[in-house]
Amino acid sequence: MLQRPAGALSSTPEQLARRARRAWLLFAAVALLIVTAALYGAGLYGRTAEVKTLAAQGRTDANLKVALLRAVLESPRALPLLLSADQQVRDALTQKNAAAIDVLNRKLEGLVSGTKASVLYVIGTDGLAIASSNWREPISFVGNDYRFRDYFSGAMQAGTAEYFALGNVSKRPGLYISRRVGDAAAPLGVVVVKMEFDQLEADWREANRPAYVSDENGVVLITSVPSWRFMTTAPLAAPKQAAIRDSQQFGDAPLVPLPIKHPRALSPDVSIVHAVTPGGTDAEYLSLSTTVPSTPWRLDYLVPVEAPIAAAVREMRLLALGVVVPLLGLAAYLLWRRQSAQMRIAAEQAARTELERRVVERTEDLSRARDRLQAEITGHRSTEAKLQIVQQDLVQANRLAILGQVAAGVAHEINQPVATIRAYADNARTFLDRKQTGPAEENLGAIAALTERIGSITEELKAFARKGRTAAEPVQLRGVIEGAVMLLRSRFAGRLDALAIDLPPPSLKVMGNRVRLEQVLINLFQNALEALDGRDDAHVQVSVEETADGVTVGVSDNGPGIPPAILKSLFTPFNTSKEKGLGLGLVISKDIVADYGGRIEVSSDDSGTRFTIHLQTAA
Repeated sequence: MLQRPAGALSSTPEQLARRARRAWLLFAAVALLIVTAALYGAGLYGRTAEVKTLAAQGRTDANLKVALLRAVLESPRALPLLLSADQQVRDALTQKNAAAIDVLNRKLEGLVSGTKASVLYVIGTDGLAIASSNWREPISFVGNDYRFRDYFSGAMQAGTAEYFALGNVSKRPGLYISRRVGDAAAPLGVVVVKMEFDQLEADWREANRPAYVSDENGVVLITSVPSWRFMTTAPLAAPKQAAIRDSQQFGDAPLVPLPIKHPRALSPDVSIVHAVTPGGTDAEYLSLSTTVPSTPWRLDYLVPVEAPIAAAVREMRLLALGVVVPLLGLAAYLLWRRQSAQMRIAAEQAARTELERRVVERTEDLSRARDRLQAEITGHRSTEAKLQIVQQDLVQANRLAILGQVAAGVAHEINQPVATIRAYADNARTFLDRKQTGPAEENLGAIAALTERIGSITEELKAFARKGRTAAEPVQLRGVIEGAVMLLRSRFAGRLDALAIDLPPPSLKVMGNRVRLEQVLINLFQNALEALDGRDDAHVQVSVEETADGVTVGVSDNGPGIPPAILKSLFTPFNTSKEKGLGLGLVISKDIVADYGGRIEVSSDDSGTRFTIHLQTAA
């Protein structure tokens, strides 16, 4: 059983939560530090262990390569010793007649075919080759002067010599093993065997691990990477390089350093290097160096380490995580369990007090929320009423603006009938004075007709100017169109001929209000006629069509069209292309049509503009 910590009795859940957060942050920091240290240590250990393993394996492989190289060298080394004591060689060097030389040529030719030697040849004391195993070939050594070669001068002086060089005739590299014929006091000549290492290098290449043999000057002689031949393990001093070039030991080879850099020595004969192999990229290798017994040479063997080390590091890190993560998980569980016990104890102590406090707070919150909701409802209703008033005012303002535009024309319309009434009244008085009742009655009838015309005009204006928003009712669409045309006739006198109206039948009725629908049509007719101002081919087509969804009224003109920038926000308030326009006519028209369940659509291009009004058919 867990015992209650003493500190938990005097701590609130909030205080415990803060402590828990700090504890978890500290735990996370410590865990991160432990994981980082474990990964670093595991990686370092894995790398070190793998390098040791690779070094042991590489040293074994290098020793095997050295043993193979010694085995290859031992066989041809015996040939010069045997031939230096051969009587036919001595006869050819002393007699120098064609018969003795021919016998020696054939003997050398037979010997080279049964050994691993590349070429066998005999040189006189003057440095000229008198016989050779390749005497039949175009690149025969017979007759060539070898006095400049160190293996000739060395054998003449010391009795024997070994010299690795590039053949001046064959242009193939190899080891020249020479031995003097006769004693130092009376030398007869020198026997030379040339050993090439093509097969050995091919065997090394199969391992796919670079290996090379260098001489005492650091020049690469034998290598599994052909392009590395005659490169140097370190930059040569200028005098040494000049001496090698003068001896023509390696022909025209540039003698540049190998593409191996950044050595990091692990032991006297083991180091980590970076090498660039032909066709490859810069890679890390383990370099093992060992001497080749019985020669002044050294063998260097490169073992790729990037992939093995990466695998070893990955394995060790996974192993470290496999140990550290469960331990950290156990520690986290124990910490969580301890904190949970503390939180449970504190929660039990504060439960009753917290419950009562929450009940009181919740009650107060609900009361405040109810008051806020009531206030918002009242505010929304007030705002909605204000918006309706503003909308009606905008509609009325648009209507009065239209009235102002047509007022002058309406006055002219009324003045003409009034002047005619005056004339008919004067004529009627004259006819009555003359007792001619018939003409007088005709004049009085004409006067009555003219007064009816004036009355219809004034009634139309009074009805259009009346403010208010009425409910939708069945309205005769034909009368709405005729009323709109009548109000525009005075302002656009002489231009209404551009209107081509297909009037609907009197029986066609739509849902709405006559005055408000007239306002919509006046706005559209007026916009179309103003867009066509000054055009000789002005034409506005007004059409009415009954559809399954209701009635559509189309107003099309052949004007220049609405600019795209204006068309995108055509029904946005204060958006207009007119210099003195307010940009409210189409907005108000859209709202009026929407009030009666309809909609307005527009399409425009450079050939004209078409507005389509969709209205509901009256049942």
